[in-house]
Order: sequence, then structure tokens, then C-alpha cells
Amino acid sequence: MLSTVASYPSPLTKEDEEKARKIKMASIIEKYKDRVSTLPKHTSWIKHPLYKYEGFWFHQGFWFHSEASFSVEVVMALQEEFVAQPTNVFLATYPKSGTTWLKALAFAIANRTMCKGSNPTHPLLTTNPHYCVPFIETEPFLTNPCYNNDLLATHLPYTLLPKSVISSNCRIVYVCRNPKDVFISFWHFVNKLLSDDMSPEMKLEDAFELFSKGVSPNGSCWDHVIGYRKASIERPDKVLFLSYEEMKKDPKSEVKKLATFLGYPFEEGDGEIEEIIKLCSFKKLREVSKANKDGHKAIPNDAFFRKGEVGDSVNYLTPEMIEVLDKITLEKFNGLDISF
Repeated sequence: MLSTVASYPSPLTKEDEEKARKIKMASIIEKYKDRVSTLPKHTSWIKHPLYKYEGFWFHQGFWFHSEASFSVEVVMALQEEFVAQPTNVFLATYPKSGTTWLKALAFAIANRTMCKGSNPTHPLLTTNPHYCVPFIETEPFLTNPCYNNDLLATHLPYTLLPKSVISSNCRIVYVCRNPKDVFISFWHFVNKLLSDDMSPEMKLEDAFELFSKGVSPNGSCWDHVIGYRKASIERPDKVLFLSYEEMKKDPKSEVKKLATFLGYPFEEGDGEIEEIIKLCSFKKLREVSKANKDGHKAIPNDAFFRKGEVGDSVNYLTPEMIEVLDKITLEKFNGLDISF
């Protein structure tokens, strides 16, 4: 069982939090700068350098709006310093694979009593899900981090997770998505950031070349999925592998599966399932996001919500691009029972 709601919101003021982040960021970047300088290097989607670390690509610290989150230095620091607790549940995804939705669903399930009677004070009605379930790639910067229900999130590949996550037998929920839709969603997301930064948008063809070669933040989409899929086969009681497409097709069954894994199984005929699905719908989450102007200073809230549809990539990719990505997917996922 996950613990009950605790320390919501963070007791730190925004000013204290930002100061703590900057101090921690600077110390981490300084600590690992020599090590990073020896890594293979490549220009990223946003024209900042990517560094290849243990088979996956990551940005260098302070890569966007003075943010060191999700950087290669942070990955190194997490591997050395992060201490997971046996009660932790990690929500893992490759970027643009349904992360925001998964966070909302898991948080709502773990706080089911809040949904009674469509509670108007429910955090998901006022707060972006990313504030309800923090990423470990950003939380280590805080001097006093607060977690809700032991829920944590990560974009890290399975092989790069801190060793304590595996040794502590933490539970992991992973959501995969069709690589074609991941690519298009990622491309739109990056261009949203670039447009807000007054930088030229990235051409689809240029992004496609990098993505198909696996040169993307957090590395190859396919290798990322493979790591968690194999882990779910080897440790099904600890790693739950979900499909974004199945979640869209049959949300009730997938939410029931998620709730059981989290330790909050629904009873037959429990109307709370429908309430949670409605609360965490794309439409509802986007409405809340638009109303909440506080957002992350580097990433505006609306960047997390575009369409959330299955198969939208067909409206952007050429037949030749589709053929290339489908061929990679078939070869990479062969024998792993992953289909879209």
C-alpha cells in the first residue's frame, strides 16, 4: 500500500526552492564537468550539445533557460546519490508517451478519497500533474523535496535507473507509445519551446533524421521501450508495462489494472473508475492547464497538451518516413510482443 497524502504542497517558498535548485545545479555541473567532457558529442534538436552516456543521449547542464534538469550531469548524480525507498512507485516513460496522463491517473488513484462527490478542491483541478508527481531528474535539486504517496516519475532508461530503485524492489509503471506518434509529438513540443524562446523552428526532416538514428534526449525511443519491456517480462510483479494505445482504446480496463498494481484495486461496479477517468481526461487536464498560469518557467503548461490522439503522425509523415520508422520498430521489437 502506498502511504496517505503527505506534505502537499511543498513547504518551501518558490524563492527558497529556486535558490536551492541553483545551488544544487551548479555543484552537480561542476562535479561532473571533466567526466562529461570525455563523452561522445552530437548537436541536438534545439542546437544544444547532446552527450552519449551509457548508450543514451542527454543534454548538458543549463541547456535551456538556465535549467539543468534532465541533463547528463543529473543522471550521473542520481546514479551516485539517489536512495530509493521500498515504498516508492516510479512512473517511467519516454518523453511524449503519455507522461502527463499517467501522472494524473496514478495520483488520482492513490488519492481516491479526494474524488468523492467531484471534490472541487482536488489538486488535479487546480494544478498541473507534473507538480503532483515530481521527476527525480529535477527533485534532487531541492534541499527539502516532498513526495505524494511515494509516487515519483522519470524519463530515465531502465538500465540507467539508480541501483537503489532495483535493489529496493520498487514498483515501476511504464507506458509505451507508437514511435511515429512519439516523434511527431516530440517535434511539436520542441518547436513550442523554440518559438517561446524566439528561436527558429526545427524542420520535420531534420528532426526525423536525428530521431530515426536514436539521437534524441533520453536516447533511442526503441531502446528505451525495450529496456522496460524486458524488465516487465523478467519481473512482472515489480514492472507494469502499459500501452498508450490500449489506454485510449479501453481506459476502464487499463485504469483497473493500474489501480491493482498500485495497491488500490477497485471493486466490481465501483463508480469511482469513471470519476477518475473523467477527472484525468485530456480535455479536463488541458482546461486546468490553461487556467493555471504559474507553470514551469522553462516550459509553459500548454506545451504539455496538444492533441493526445492515436495515429496523428499520419498527418505529418511522408510514406517514406512511415516505412523507415515501421521497419525500425519491427526489427527492434521483434519477439517482445509489442504492437500498436
